[in-house]
Amino acid sequence: MAQEIENDTVDRRALDHEPYAIAAGLFVLCGLMLAFPWLSGRVTIPWDSKAHFLPQFAFLAHALHSGQSPFWTPNVFAGMPQIADPQSLIFSPFFLVAAALVPEPSFVLEDAIVFGMLGMGGLALMAYFRDRGWSAAGALLAALVFAFGGSAAWRIQHTGQVMSLSWFPVTLWLLARALDRRSAGYGAAAGAVAAFLVLGRDQVAYLSVLLLAAYALYRVATDEEPILTALAPLLAGAAVGSAIIAAPLAFTLELAANSNRPEIDLEGAHKGSLPPGSFLTLISANIFGTNGPLKDFWGPPAAVFGTTDIFLARNMTDIYAGELTLAAIIAALGGRFFADREARFFSGAAIFFALYALGRFTPAFQLFYHIPGVDLWRRPADATFPFGVTLAILAGYGFSLIERGEVKPRALRLMGGMLALFAFAAAVAIAKDHLAQAIEPLAISALFALLAIMLVLATAAGKLRGGALLGVVAALMTVDLAVGNGPNESTALPPAQFDVLRADSKDPVMAFLREKLKENAAPDRRDRIELAAIDFHWPNATLVHGLDHDLGYNPIRLKILEDATGAGDHLALPEQREFSKLYPAYRSPMSDMLGLRFIATGAPVEQIDEHYKPGDLVELTQIGKVHIYENKTALPRAQVATCAMHVDFRQMLESGEWPEADYRETVLLEEPPLCHSRKDMSPDAARARIVSYGNTDVTIETHAPPGGGWLVLNDVWHPWWFATLDGEEAPILRANVMFRAVAIPEGQHEVRFAFQPIRGLLREIAGN
Repeated sequence: MAQEIENDTVDRRALDHEPYAIAAGLFVLCGLMLAFPWLSGRVTIPWDSKAHFLPQFAFLAHALHSGQSPFWTPNVFAGMPQIADPQSLIFSPFFLVAAALVPEPSFVLEDAIVFGMLGMGGLALMAYFRDRGWSAAGALLAALVFAFGGSAAWRIQHTGQVMSLSWFPVTLWLLARALDRRSAGYGAAAGAVAAFLVLGRDQVAYLSVLLLAAYALYRVATDEEPILTALAPLLAGAAVGSAIIAAPLAFTLELAANSNRPEIDLEGAHKGSLPPGSFLTLISANIFGTNGPLKDFWGPPAAVFGTTDIFLARNMTDIYAGELTLAAIIAALGGRFFADREARFFSGAAIFFALYALGRFTPAFQLFYHIPGVDLWRRPADATFPFGVTLAILAGYGFSLIERGEVKPRALRLMGGMLALFAFAAAVAIAKDHLAQAIEPLAISALFALLAIMLVLATAAGKLRGGALLGVVAALMTVDLAVGNGPNESTALPPAQFDVLRADSKDPVMAFLREKLKENAAPDRRDRIELAAIDFHWPNATLVHGLDHDLGYNPIRLKILEDATGAGDHLALPEQREFSKLYPAYRSPMSDMLGLRFIATGAPVEQIDEHYKPGDLVELTQIGKVHIYENKTALPRAQVATCAMHVDFRQMLESGEWPEADYRETVLLEEPPLCHSRKDMSPDAARARIVSYGNTDVTIETHAPPGGGWLVLNDVWHPWWFATLDGEEAPILRANVMFRAVAIPEGQHEVRFAFQPIRGLLREIAGN
């Protein structure tokens, strides 16, 4: 019979008396205290959390509560397949349920879900500790380090990665139980949770899956039970997990293949490497001034460290996890520490993730780059997330050994080790001529280090036990992490700063644009706007307000759009507004076809468009720093063309040349030319009227003159869209390089466009 818990890690009598319920309660209490600045609404998680994920959350909620599908959005990048976007939150259970329940998600709700998921991960890690027979105090330490230390704290604005991180301990706990008990039921549960982890579809999820796979293989190889007994739980997990992820993962892989970034080359990945000096933040969170004004930050990748070609924000390089974490590991390291096979495994994993994160700074990443899937991700530094998990486990395990008396820490070695770390950090600050700036954070960290040393030695001497020990661990870690990893410019900003992202926002720029769009409404029009160089959180605001943006904010974009327009992943600064050969300036056939009617810029347009000439656009007004322009030649969203001109789209993209044509009546197709003159026809002989326009369903009433024509819908072409003409299947032609067209006969007809991702995916797989 399989052992329920391994003999080499469990003391059943000790386990029965461990105050795990108290530890879990203290973890929740400490978590609420650490998260309170955000949960109270005083601050909110900024940057990507608000600029990218809050708009996605709002779009999802609005779609569900309006009875629409959230699988496609017309609100950014001239249309995006949300069902395939890893960051759309459609396959994130907590956000999906919240979106279904709350019509207008608030900032606090979004932040609460993120902290709630970290709390879930922390509690699961405590359950894993309990199953291993380790102490409740060690479990409490590990949970606090996991949820509020390292990248979980400093990169909390990366909502998708934090969600992936949060699923990992739950999967680990269930997987370990499945293997401990050789249980197919727990294996199936582990597979289901692992599926939610995989559906994060980011590098943290990828690295976590590698870690879990390695753990499963390691356990099978080292368990005393016959290898065949592990097949049932592992196969059950694989079957359940595969069933859940099959369709979403297929959608994402297809999007990746047709996106701007199907893979990242080694040179591109190297630019996201973690500079070695960043590991000094394990000693003192703010040694480099990470929590202060950006102008005062001096740590890597700043120029003083000679790493100016590393593209990481300053918070991405901070991995502080508390002084007790370092003290527990230093005090416990030794033969007994590595006698436990789980400790050996996670020690190896910590080394792997540290080397992975360092990227180009060691030869190791060049080898790791050949692991299948590594070339899909652009930042080796993302490995700091799973590195933090391994650190949490090792610290908690080490503290457990100390508490149980299984290791006897030597006071001189512990104090000497901690002192050496601080001396080295101070030496670096002196060498870089920044000791004056580093001395205060180092002194604060040294105080917590002294308290941590005292706690470790008191625990080893048996002076603290049970609830008292839990209380001291909770208090020290909470204060330490609140001071070191508390709210700062990278993780917490005033909610008022993001007012434009509220559905009921009174922002004057958004109000003006809404009014102008209403004034210019017409049966064939659904004009687009552009929000350029206003602020970091503006590009995706149209997802909240239901307006259509020609661009947006997303590292993943359809390749057809990027090739045609030069669309970059962001529009926060003037230099981030990228153009293409085919779309070299705002005055272009492409801007007209996009129906780009109003352009709001945080700087005069000539600072953004180097080819701008006076009169290209009409400046309507200036509101604060924002200039608002009108492109009066913007074409309707739907129109009927009576002339088709044969062109080679690839050649057009390469040359940037548009054929001479009147695009109000001519459509470019990769088919033989055909023209029906509009001479002597009434102005409304060829017309289109938008009957309904939803996220995934568009119905247009058309009228074509004798000879017929083509309905042109100026939405981005995508193979998962299908059309019917008067109820009969009709092919969608790629038109005008990146838009859609349907051939229509003479007379009045109804054309319906429907987004059908499953059908489209199957068609692509079949090669039709």
